[in-house]
Amino acid sequence: MNSISNSYDLFIFLKDLNLIKMQPLNWWPANSELEILLGSILTQNTKWENAQKSLKNLEKSNLLSLEELSCVDLEILTILITPSGFKNQKAKRIKLLAKNIIEEFGDFENFCLNVSRNWILEQKGIGPETADAIMCYCIHSDEMVVDSYTNRLLKKFGYEFESYDDLKSWLEYGINENFDKIKKIYKNEISLNTIYCRFHGKIVEYMKNNK
Repeated sequence: MNSISNSYDLFIFLKDLNLIKMQPLNWWPANSELEILLGSILTQNTKWENAQKSLKNLEKSNLLSLEELSCVDLEILTILITPSGFKNQKAKRIKLLAKNIIEEFGDFENFCLNVSRNWILEQKGIGPETADAIMCYCIHSDEMVVDSYTNRLLKKFGYEFESYDDLKSWLEYGINENFDKIKKIYKNEISLNTIYCRFHGKIVEYMKNNK
């Protein structure tokens, strides 16, 4: 395995492997930002494939709206998201989050325009990883997502960090410092948010293939 001195080196190492060449520009598969929001909670402590099954169940039941989710019977919601595990906790959290978004922002569009990372972190059952997934993929904010794949990959290169924030800062710093180089590589206008999305996607895909 190549040696790396910063996150830019890691990004280039992963980019050369064409890991997400055939996937969406921002990597996360979803038909809407609301699906991303729900998926970020449903995928906690489970495989993404299981979260997708739960999302499909919600879609079939016409529950892919804040209004419907805030009013749905909790028992019904629990049954529908069973494939993603921890169904009781996740059902309560999704229903409460839907209610809180409506109460605080009125609708989902206004939520996407005005929500802050701190507000998301204040919601029950949402920690830094889920908050950053929502901010990065749903809100399209310049936040890098750190997950267990990221931590394990950096350990392979001999890097260990004391906290989530330390690892996130290390990842973001190298990309920010070399953002002009990255834009030249892509040969078109690309946002920092898209780079973060693709960087995280490359990490996940690499680790899934190199367990």
